Amino acid sequence: MNHLNLGAAGLERMPDIPEAQMSTEQKRIMDEIAAGPRGRIGGPFIPLMRSPELMNRLQKVGEYLRFQNTVGLRNSEFAVLIVARHWAQPVEWAIHRPIAEREGVLPATSDAIAEGRRPDNMTEDETLIYNVLEELRSNRSLSDVTYAQLRNRFGDQGVIDLVAHYGYYSLLAMTMNVARTAVPENSVGVSGLKSIPG
Repeated sequence: MNHLNLGAAGLERMPDIPEAQMSTEQKRIMDEIAAGPRGRIGGPFIPLMRSPELMNRLQKVGEYLRFQNTVGLRNSEFAVLIVARHWAQPVEWAIHRPIAEREGVLPATSDAIAEGRRPDNMTEDETLIYNVLEELRSNRSLSDVTYAQLRNRFGDQGVIDLVAHYGYYSLLAMTMNVARTAVPENSVGVSGLKSIPG
């Protein structure tokens, strides 16, 4: 079993870079991100600062997937919880669980995902997204039946948006796992995720 690796003594490998030590390019891109819909940056963007042009390109993909995707904010935030669980990524979980629940995902649903259980009483969209992402993880693709269900509900663009969403948040999760990015202080609902198999 693969447990979440919090790193030796919990030390971050890639902590925040003090502004005085940032390159001109890092400062410019960080200012650009902070001026966007996120309002502030943290989490995966801290380690990604080491490759500012990659960070700049990725954050534009993330901005679309988070704020303009075709499956809706509630559904996309629900999907992030599944990705965070798949990668045992506590920062992603801490950031997105409160947003998902604010958008209507039930706390019991979040708890079940954190515990590695299939949630009871999911909505039709949650059930579809859960099935799609579990199948995508297990089979590295989708069966014709699952693909048709997803396409019928969200259309071709929705299929692409959800698959890209899974890939984008997986990339962020891997980045933070490698960098041992610290969980934000005062995070709610992340303790269960830390102690369960990844």
